[in-house]
Amino acid sequence: MDRFAPLLPEIILAIGGLVLMMLAAFTGRRGTALVNWLAVALLIAATIALIGPPSHAGPLFDGMVSADLFASFGKAVIFPSAAVAIIAAHGWFERGREHASEYSVLIVFAAVGMAVMVSSTSLVSLYVGLELNSLAGYVLASYDRRDERSAEAGLKYFVLGALASGILLYGISLLYGFTGTTSFTGVAAAFGRGAPSLGLLFGLVFVLSGLAFKASAVPFHMWTPDVYEGAPTPVTTFFASAPKVASVLLAVRVCIEALGPATEAWRQIVICAALLSIFVGAIAAYGQTNIKRLLAYSSINNVGFALIGLAAGDRQGASSVLFYMAVYVVMTVGAFLCVLWMRAEDGEPVETIASLSGLSQRQPGFAAALAIFMFSLAGVPPLFGFWPKLLVFNAAVHAGYVTLAVAGILGAVIGAYYYLKIVKVMYMDEPAAPYRRVREPVQAALVLFAAVIVSPLGYLLIGPLATLTDRAAGSLF
Repeated sequence: MDRFAPLLPEIILAIGGLVLMMLAAFTGRRGTALVNWLAVALLIAATIALIGPPSHAGPLFDGMVSADLFASFGKAVIFPSAAVAIIAAHGWFERGREHASEYSVLIVFAAVGMAVMVSSTSLVSLYVGLELNSLAGYVLASYDRRDERSAEAGLKYFVLGALASGILLYGISLLYGFTGTTSFTGVAAAFGRGAPSLGLLFGLVFVLSGLAFKASAVPFHMWTPDVYEGAPTPVTTFFASAPKVASVLLAVRVCIEALGPATEAWRQIVICAALLSIFVGAIAAYGQTNIKRLLAYSSINNVGFALIGLAAGDRQGASSVLFYMAVYVVMTVGAFLCVLWMRAEDGEPVETIASLSGLSQRQPGFAAALAIFMFSLAGVPPLFGFWPKLLVFNAAVHAGYVTLAVAGILGAVIGAYYYLKIVKVMYMDEPAAPYRRVREPVQAALVLFAAVIVSPLGYLLIGPLATLTDRAAGSLF
């Protein structure tokens, strides 16, 4: 039993997910609310199970997964984000939309896949975890079957996701063929024997390309705006948070543990993807009129900043990525929870930025919360969103990449325009048609909690969070 103790969160979710699936099959739509709240309880229980040192830290099952602090940190961010996506769906789907228990069951199984992703120390477990998460995501994207946009989003995500999975699998096969092993340590040993062969370099490129698609880094971002806009908003909230963290952290583990000796080879790719993501995410968002598409480009932009920390290639850089993703999740989830409140008087969702006009006069609390998230995503001090950007820039400078840091700062200034544009629309434009008043106390409490975290009060967390991320990053080195 000691062998399985470090995997207690995954065991809780896997067994609990199977039980919920059976419960959903027998209760049908009558049991939707019960299954949803039980799924939230499972995710909370899995998060609590992370507390305390694992009884068998390190590689498990012949090096397939690792129960280290890096994996635990990732799971501690992923599980609560998934729980929020389930809670957010309650009010959304109750307004005449088709909602079944399968929604929360899919998210639970996706969470299992993401937990395997951040724990993977083998190319095989990496692919299994990633596909478990992706298969659930394809169904979730097309969950609202009566909405043509949702069906289109699911189809696009599936086709492009299958292509990316093929690219990743081909890269894995190349690495295995030229190294004779699938373990990260074995791959790293092969890269450390001298100048890598052409086959190893091709494998490295294909693997990083597949991971870049999952993280929606440019130039593999093409699916993100369409899927974020077409998918139901609670699903978009989920896509923009937990899977994004899992993908970025998986990329960090692969680059540091499996490709560590080839740092100079993958660093060029990461720097290119970081700069492209920052500037494409900043510039392409300028002409957007849909708030969900704008936040899709925002997520692309933020992945670029996180990749700057990865490009540093050292412990400080990895720590800055962990810090960045933890704060990013709070900011993004808070922003999407506010988008869920954008409803017309008949209860239908409204997604246009123009509908936010004069919101400060109609619903000042709503406007203040959304403004806090926008300022924080822009990295405007003294809000907490400024600090993660400072950390990744500092990591790049510490590693000797001053030009990269300067380019990142320039991209942050350019990207700030469209965040500030939303604030301007809410506070300076003439009022538009009023939104319907929303009475969902749980979501309101979550928005308030997220707003407090990203406010200047969040600076109280800098010390504890920085210590934790530094220790988590240290487990990779």
